[in-house]
Amino acid sequence: MSVGRLEGIEQHPAAARIATETALKEAGRRWVGKSMNRVEDPRLLRGEGRYIDDITLPGMAHAAVLRSPHAHARIVSIDISRAERLPGVIKVLTGADVAATAAPLPSFGAGPIIQDMIAVEKVRHYGETVAAVVAEDRYIAEDACDLIEVQYEPLPVVLDPFAAQREDAPRVHEKLGSNVAYERTFTFGDVDGEFAAAEHVVRAELNWPRSTGMPMDTNGAIGDYDRGTGVVTIYANSMSFTYFHWLIAGSLKIPASKLKVVPVAAGGSFGSKFFMHKVPTFAGWLSMATGRPVKFIEDRITHIASNDHCGSDRFYDAELAFDADGTLRALRIDCVDDYGAYLQFGTGTHGNGLSQIVGPYRIGHVQYSLHAVLTNKNQQGAYRGFGAEVSNWMLERLVDMAARELGMDRIELRRRNLIAPDQFPYRTPTGNIYDSGNYPAVLDRLLELADYEHWVAERDKARTEGRHLGIGVVASNERSVFSSTEFWFWFDQPDFTPTASPESASLQIDPTGQIVVTLHSQAQWGNSPETVVAQVVAEEFDVDPTSVVVTYADSQHALPGTGPGGSRYTVMVSGAVAGAATQVKEKIKRIAAHQLEANENDLQFRDGGIEVAGSPDQRLALADVALSAYMFRLDLPADLESGLAAQSTYDHPLTTVPSEDRSDLGIFYPFVGHAWHLAVVEVDVETGKLEFLHYCAVHDAGTVVNPKTLTGQIIGGTIQGLGSALYEEYRYDEQGRLRNETFEHYHLPSSLDVPTMTVAHQETPSPYTPYGIKGAGEGGRMLTPAILSAAIEDALEPYGVRVTSLPITAEQIVAWAAAPAGGDAR
Repeated sequence: MSVGRLEGIEQHPAAARIATETALKEAGRRWVGKSMNRVEDPRLLRGEGRYIDDITLPGMAHAAVLRSPHAHARIVSIDISRAERLPGVIKVLTGADVAATAAPLPSFGAGPIIQDMIAVEKVRHYGETVAAVVAEDRYIAEDACDLIEVQYEPLPVVLDPFAAQREDAPRVHEKLGSNVAYERTFTFGDVDGEFAAAEHVVRAELNWPRSTGMPMDTNGAIGDYDRGTGVVTIYANSMSFTYFHWLIAGSLKIPASKLKVVPVAAGGSFGSKFFMHKVPTFAGWLSMATGRPVKFIEDRITHIASNDHCGSDRFYDAELAFDADGTLRALRIDCVDDYGAYLQFGTGTHGNGLSQIVGPYRIGHVQYSLHAVLTNKNQQGAYRGFGAEVSNWMLERLVDMAARELGMDRIELRRRNLIAPDQFPYRTPTGNIYDSGNYPAVLDRLLELADYEHWVAERDKARTEGRHLGIGVVASNERSVFSSTEFWFWFDQPDFTPTASPESASLQIDPTGQIVVTLHSQAQWGNSPETVVAQVVAEEFDVDPTSVVVTYADSQHALPGTGPGGSRYTVMVSGAVAGAATQVKEKIKRIAAHQLEANENDLQFRDGGIEVAGSPDQRLALADVALSAYMFRLDLPADLESGLAAQSTYDHPLTTVPSEDRSDLGIFYPFVGHAWHLAVVEVDVETGKLEFLHYCAVHDAGTVVNPKTLTGQIIGGTIQGLGSALYEEYRYDEQGRLRNETFEHYHLPSSLDVPTMTVAHQETPSPYTPYGIKGAGEGGRMLTPAILSAAIEDALEPYGVRVTSLPITAEQIVAWAAAPAGGDAR
């Protein structure tokens, strides 16, 4: 397989005519590309949003859970008699009830790694659920949990992923036979030959600790079992509800036709609600067990300590081979990842990273070894970046090290290795492609916008004054729109090999001319799905986007859908909506041509109607066409049916399967944005305090549907990356108990910690997606840890500091300044 420009991929018809920002403007678009307030804002700003805890059903009960105080223990006995006698308690359930009536939760992990809704016989991490109480209200349920008596047999705890790999280590899952859940080495190209021929090699041992997204709204669901029909209705704020409809049904041991999942808006996710089927399944099971509607919402401690959404916890031994002129030749990476007690996503977070493992650089050879290890910690899940943010931090650390070894400017080294604009579409060593880009232009715009030379002078001046200013400049690619193969290409003989991640939309113009779009996945995750849809519809029909109504189907009536995640939704839902709009537009043109006695090719949509180009007096309002379509069948062309409605399912346009030997992983994350960030910080070495003097970001996400909302995404992701870089880390004691399970001890960035950011957009449209859009929901977090590592390292250059682990705390900065020169992070 060759690396470099790839020929023979067809453009998407809707994007073929779009090549540059200038061409986009010349296309005369009114709404795609326009900054506008979100159409969701009025109800949200007025406090009229409807979230899971706003829903009350007749006869609804409430659930609470008892969590294990041990990280590893056998459950000897559970006495629930006192809890059952508490007035208001409806039912108390344990792992024995789960084992008797429900199936384990599905996952992409190895078969012997079984996870149940309630621990059966053994707990494997601190905070794991051991019992549940359903009561008339949450207060009674919580009180009843305190009355449950559990006798445990504590078992040896394994927390270190290196110690967990030893033969004598305590087994997290005895049936697995080892704590190594997965182990494999991928080799792409002649890695050994390149390292042997290279003039320089840098090597680093790097550690990225586990942290997690913290949405205001925790995971919650309401289960409502109808004994008469056998239908279980679940209201849930989890993502991807159509995608896991059949997963929930399987765990509940009911036919999928007897399950209806109703999407409820999520007050934030950041990955914590993606593929999060445990809570909805749990609520449905509790309702089936009690015959009552049951609401279960995680409290904050449960959300932090025992949910399934921790980010990566990786240890890298990484090498970069390069020549004296700065040419980057090859990567060799060995990664130990502490997955915790279970493996719901399999090794998908590393597949994610492999999609852009070489970043924006022309690195032609890569070796990647993964050791996925189980320990007695809460398991990993999805967190903004889904592993790609970690691999980008690792790569940018190596590039900075290479520049230092060569005595070369960090920016110049990067510039020399950037993929050139004429090399797209670019095939990477792993087999994935980058669809389009102009990386040097993004860099140039950043340096100009940030006034880079000014800050270099300020830094140098500060050093003569004994102050510690540092500048960080880093790059990242941002893959978007996964194809699902990343979850299984790790295995030679996978049990389940999905290759689809579709999105669907239905579009109807009712008899009054009102345009209604129905979405078929849980898309209300805190961004702006309705705004995206409204702008696409407005572009297609030339109507006011605020007039477009967006609704959501439940899972019984939903078309194929995957939902948000992996920066995919804007691309995919735009394709689905555009597909449905095209069908309806064709029918409107047929009707209008018939009634106006005009040629269809001469008609255009303008200001809420359709008219003959150049003859605006020959015009019909959409409402008039719609009324004819529904009410006046004899006024339509003879071969047309009544109504104005269509549905469209948009499939991932470029998926290919991996080769049998996995030397080519195929195309699995091809719509790739690009970004550069620059940060200037001043460090007080006596207090460890960090002050931002300047922060600038330039992102290329292809055609930007709404610059205003995308800017918000970039700022939000940057702030979360700041938390990962400076504050956030799960801290366990020697017994595996989480020591920072509240916000008193788990520190998040506050408004006082956040820099004022300058954000700009560079547009290099994708030739393979509608309108040229790329996803861009995670890019901010992919850069901040790398840029702060670089900037702090630059500020502390007189002390010889080399940042090799996160977070970079104030205490650590003080310790570095007090230590002999040449110290590494922790």
